[in-house]
Amino acid sequence: MIIDVEQLRDFCLSLGDDIEEKMPFAKFHAASTVLVFYVCGHMFCYFDIEQPYLITVKCQPERIAELRARHEWVTAPYNSSPRHWIGIDNLHSDPQLTRELILNSYQLVKAQYTPRARGRKATTGRR
Repeated sequence: MIIDVEQLRDFCLSLGDDIEEKMPFAKFHAASTVLVFYVCGHMFCYFDIEQPYLITVKCQPERIAELRARHEWVTAPYNSSPRHWIGIDNLHSDPQLTRELILNSYQLVKAQYTPRARGRKATTGRR
């Protein structure tokens, strides 16, 4: 079952008031309709608004193999590192799990780039 573009957009924006949406690839014909959602200035979800069949989200590397083994609709990401990103086949995915994976991506990126998280990394790096 497909989650339509408006539902995807509304869900991503509902995750927090710190989210920005942009179409950063408008100058590139092949990617001009890709909508990207950012938290702390970093991408956490993107998809083509004209063909929302593949949703790309960030994921913990240790979860990727398990997700791909359990769900045929978890695929390679579009134009991102398969070590840190997954693709979600929006035509065949479980809408509830899709939303959970988008939320996970938002939380993962936000935790990585909040000032407090950067401070922990800097402190950890000095030890």
